[in-house]
Amino acid sequence: MLTLSSLRTRWAALLGSFVAVALGVGVMAAMGLGLAATLDPPARAPERFGSSPVVVAGLDRLTVEVRRGPGTARVSQKLTYPHPVDERLLAELRELGPVTPGATEEENGAGGGDGVAARGAVQVDAVGVDAAVGDVRAVVGDRARVLTGDARRQVDPSYERDAEALVAVNSLLGTAGGVTTFVSVFVTASTFAFVVALRRREFGLLRMAGATPGQVRRLLLGEALAVGVVASGAGCALGAGGAPLLVRELVDGGVAPTWFAVPGAVVWPYHVAFWTGVSVALAGAWVAARRAGRIGPVEALREASVDTGVLPLSRRVIGSALLAGGLGLLAWKLGTDPAELLKRKTYTTQPMLLITAGAALAPLLVRPVVRLVGAGLPGAAGLLIRENAATSVRRTAAVAAPVLVTVALAGSLLGSAGTVAEAKGAEAQARTRADFVVTNPSGASGALGAFDASSAAGERSRAVVGRVGRVAGAGATVAGSASTAVYVVEERSALVRSDARAVTDVAAFASVSRLPVVAGDVRDLDDRSIVVNEEWERHEVGQTVRVWLGDGRPVRLRIVAVLAQGTGDNGAYVTAANAGGAVVDRVDVRVGSGVDRAGVAAALEGAASAGAGGTVRSAEEWLAANRPGTKAHTRLGFLVVLGIALVYAGISLAGTLLMATSARGAELRSLRLAGATRGQVRVVVLGEALVAVVVGVVLGVAVTAVNLAGVVVALGVLSAPVGVMVPWGAVGGCVGVCGLVAVVAVGGAVGRR
Repeated sequence: MLTLSSLRTRWAALLGSFVAVALGVGVMAAMGLGLAATLDPPARAPERFGSSPVVVAGLDRLTVEVRRGPGTARVSQKLTYPHPVDERLLAELRELGPVTPGATEEENGAGGGDGVAARGAVQVDAVGVDAAVGDVRAVVGDRARVLTGDARRQVDPSYERDAEALVAVNSLLGTAGGVTTFVSVFVTASTFAFVVALRRREFGLLRMAGATPGQVRRLLLGEALAVGVVASGAGCALGAGGAPLLVRELVDGGVAPTWFAVPGAVVWPYHVAFWTGVSVALAGAWVAARRAGRIGPVEALREASVDTGVLPLSRRVIGSALLAGGLGLLAWKLGTDPAELLKRKTYTTQPMLLITAGAALAPLLVRPVVRLVGAGLPGAAGLLIRENAATSVRRTAAVAAPVLVTVALAGSLLGSAGTVAEAKGAEAQARTRADFVVTNPSGASGALGAFDASSAAGERSRAVVGRVGRVAGAGATVAGSASTAVYVVEERSALVRSDARAVTDVAAFASVSRLPVVAGDVRDLDDRSIVVNEEWERHEVGQTVRVWLGDGRPVRLRIVAVLAQGTGDNGAYVTAANAGGAVVDRVDVRVGSGVDRAGVAAALEGAASAGAGGTVRSAEEWLAANRPGTKAHTRLGFLVVLGIALVYAGISLAGTLLMATSARGAELRSLRLAGATRGQVRVVVLGEALVAVVVGVVLGVAVTAVNLAGVVVALGVLSAPVGVMVPWGAVGGCVGVCGLVAVVAVGGAVGRR
């Protein structure tokens, strides 16, 4: 009964917690429904071989044995270039029944005056077979894959693209859901803590009337449970309505496939969201309930406005442990694996420890920060603002906490992503000396020519590079290359894929590139060697490594040069003989001294316009078009996270300031009796709120500085270009919104008094 009575009289104080939990549950329910859609996507009919009951496709995975514990295990990786269905197997399949071949053609561009054919060799990547599955399996054996039912979609053009999109959606929704839970607990705990601070006299009176500490704790936890249950129910309804809107935004933003939709009969996201909401409400109130239980009867007689004992020993220990843990984890990663700090998952979760530590220790930091930011406030009003903010530590810390979260998340997430993207772009720019880059047309099914030194296609590949060289002129250096990959077993237990580039002419490539070599010489690269980076387990010049090429062929290659690890984009380099099925996708052209650059550009563009193939750009244009940056789903995820944090900050700010201002009636009346005008009182209260917001900004900037410093130091350790990208616009926008909410909330509360 006491809990119900308290809820009826204190509903306004609990409104902020209710909205925070309801919003959090709504977001989690919507995210959960999106995740459910990725885990169980709707069945879709095959596109290429819908009329064939059986599909035979070339092998597309590399499988090797590695050590796992006392025995061995087989691990596999997707091949960069799957095997075709060979002519012998195709002939055997034709004996079983009608065969529908699906071919991939190696485009070579239009033929020129050098007699190069316009179309490359035809390779059959999959065939549809109208025969019994058992008969097909008996003929195929382990030479290819036999696909039936829904598995036939594996050879559709959209299969890999859709699979990658679903992984991106999973990552985005998982990150946003995790941050939502964190911010929900943070805001709810902060709100309940401030409610306890305002109700000290009430709890003291209850203790004076005979209530035990356990009864006081149960009262507060009962309120939290009631708020959690009702808010979670409302949040589930909110999530059910918001999930279709979320899915539509993901599809329109190009993150999710066009067929992506909210599943119909699925209930587990609602259960997860509901019980998480109830748990969040109880977890947020638990610490406050323990503090409320320790309030003694003497608190009912206390009228002092100066906060004392605002940072108990337990909170000091927890805050210090979180701070030490955050800084220690940062230092440990810098010392053992600095590349980990450049990964999105790390710089998304890393700030959480420091943010929580900053909020826990905020009461200890409020007074010195207020003295610092309020030192220049003039006049009696300035003195009152500064002293009130410094003495009312709980109120100032409660207002500063949501601002700290918002500013730290905006600065750390966007700043880390921007800093890493800027370093990757600078790295790409530093790797080339070319003046022009010729690439295949965007979206073409093939490229400039196939890479197989022993085939006619290989001759066409070299002919394409030669044609570009003749157009560019005698004073130009031309180097063709292709994107490929190599695989290596590391620590005898993991099969690791490494991006690589295959080059046609090593000497020319060395002339048009500027690789970050730390040992050896790239010009020593030949068909029996490889260039690796420091990330490889074996990366000493002269060592031999066993690798598998992009088409799965195993070879042993000698290391002739080692590159700096950098941001992770410095891959391996091999020659055309080890291209593993790659095709030429880029030709770099470097103009010699004294050669008319404009004339070379005109000649290349004229040849491309005449049908020789390829897109011609200056090196600057090519770098701008291909500059590494933050992926679309990552940007969208960060925007979702920041939007959630900003909404929570607004809720927490408005609720805290309304409660605090409503509880200051006697204090504000005393100011009026002392001669202050209504306008002066409003200026003082607004000034205190804005000073508290500035305190949160200062603490948030400090957390951001620590996180960005870790990223910058990691870049330096990895020999990558170092620079800091601070998202001033996003941080400024968050600060502006928080300041506006504070002004509106305080102005409305003071105006009613």
